[in-house]
Amino acid sequence: MLTKGPRGTKDVLPSEAYKWHYVEGVVKEVAKRFGFEEIRTPIFEHTELFERGVGDTTDVVEKEMYTFTDRGDRSITLKPEGTAPVARSFIENKLYADTQPTKLFYITPVFRYERPQAGRLREHHQFGVEVFGAASPSVDAEVINLAMAVYETFGIKKLELRINSIGCPKCRAEYHKVLKEYLQNKLDKLCTTCQGRFDRNPLRIIDCKSDTCQAELTEVPLMLDHICDECKDHFDTLKKYLEASGLNYIVDPRIVRGLDYYTKTAFEIITDEAGKKGTICGGGRYDKLVEDCGGPSTPGVGFGMGLERTILTLESQGIEIPKPEGLDVFIVTMGEAASYEGFKLLNQLRRAGLTADKDHLDRSVKAQFKYANKVMSNYTIVIGDDELSKGIAKLKNMIDGEETEVNLIDVANILQQNLNRR
Repeated sequence: MLTKGPRGTKDVLPSEAYKWHYVEGVVKEVAKRFGFEEIRTPIFEHTELFERGVGDTTDVVEKEMYTFTDRGDRSITLKPEGTAPVARSFIENKLYADTQPTKLFYITPVFRYERPQAGRLREHHQFGVEVFGAASPSVDAEVINLAMAVYETFGIKKLELRINSIGCPKCRAEYHKVLKEYLQNKLDKLCTTCQGRFDRNPLRIIDCKSDTCQAELTEVPLMLDHICDECKDHFDTLKKYLEASGLNYIVDPRIVRGLDYYTKTAFEIITDEAGKKGTICGGGRYDKLVEDCGGPSTPGVGFGMGLERTILTLESQGIEIPKPEGLDVFIVTMGEAASYEGFKLLNQLRRAGLTADKDHLDRSVKAQFKYANKVMSNYTIVIGDDELSKGIAKLKNMIDGEETEVNLIDVANILQQNLNRR
């Protein structure tokens, strides 16, 4: 049906756009305060980037990607997440040759074929940050602090920071042996998805949302109990940096994250959303991603934050999103000559930096005033034949109703003075 958008997509109407402007403005301001610069990557990439970077055993790659073959017989995918494209750009543009670290942020649409739900559409939007070129746990703490600063700026309450270490390739390989030994006798009781993960990615079984699977995992060995000394030192140091910055945290050994590129630090931020707890931000360290994508060995850490879910959280917690101010002035005209003069004045006001509009439908004066109220205009300017003959206009304050006559040539200056006094 041509009059209905694809399932899992949503229009942002003018009545809602101000919420997005506010949220995007806050995340950009906080990111810049932390010394991050914006990067914008294409909406689609070569499919191989996600297969190599995200991992071909993840749900994202196996089930959720929008992939197609273009006219050049190339496999192309709408990006399902933001980190791998930024890593690709980091490599392609040789940003690793610059002084490190490289600190980047982005706001991007992402596409995943999954069951649409509140805050998680098939096309949704993410704010993300990535830091390349720094292996210190202090950088992990910095990106966590950035995410928490965003939510604190919004005024979101009941935040829980949960952290874990999921080890490095060396200690994870040893852990997989222990984990598979535990799961071996439980395979027939696990869901078919987890049975498929057993050989390829057993760590993801711990993250399964099935109650049946979770019932079999009550005594599952955890990665945090099997990390190597290097990963343990990293995790212990991260905790010290979080404590130094005044952040409370919960160690949650069951956080594994859904993408293969994560190493060592993994974290989630959880809050009360519409009466129940939900994850509103997740991230961690990915020291092998750049190398897996064909670049030099480069450590990295970052997070992704869903903007739809952020807006829902603001609304569910009763946090008011500031509404935009209305027009500075609306020009009401009567007659053809006044319409021309009003149009001339309209453009003069806009060039002077004021937000202004006028009637374009030849409505009655009463209807024009009604429309001025609808667009929340602070002032109206009334021009008719009598006003034109005198070279004046009637300036009305739409808040207190005060009306004065002003010379047409002085309208812009008087308006600016009045607006500055408000």
